[in-house]
Amino acid sequence: MVVHTERIEVQTQGHGHTLDLTQESALWLNRIKAGDGQMTVFVPGSTAAMTTIEYEPGALQDLEEALERLAPSDVEYHHDRRWGDGNGFSHLRAAVLGPSLTIPVTNGRLLLGTWQQLVLVECDVRDRTRSIVMSFVGTADPGDS
Repeated sequence: MVVHTERIEVQTQGHGHTLDLTQESALWLNRIKAGDGQMTVFVPGSTAAMTTIEYEPGALQDLEEALERLAPSDVEYHHDRRWGDGNGFSHLRAAVLGPSLTIPVTNGRLLLGTWQQLVLVECDVRDRTRSIVMSFVGTADPGDS
């Protein structure tokens, strides 16, 4: 059993920006010579989230519009009254989507569907530098022995 953990930093463009982390995650698994196991991807903080989606403009717009219906950005929230930062909706969106994903890995490859990509969704109102924690638990690639 091996455990690998690494942090990477990514820059977001604020409210609704979605980054595809699939390729970067796959390259990392290759670099650490992962075999079979699970990869968890986690974003610390309360205004960003991890999910999967087909990373194409229509689906990304649909996601943004669904989140707007769920937690509208033009409504005053209790959080906004207390802190005055205008991102109450950001916290709700991130909480609904969640901060992490765990994806099965076989032979060092993420077991994602054909049109499924691993993405970070920036829910905050401003640009952010986000730390992403990638963790793999499983076996080493048997070809690496």
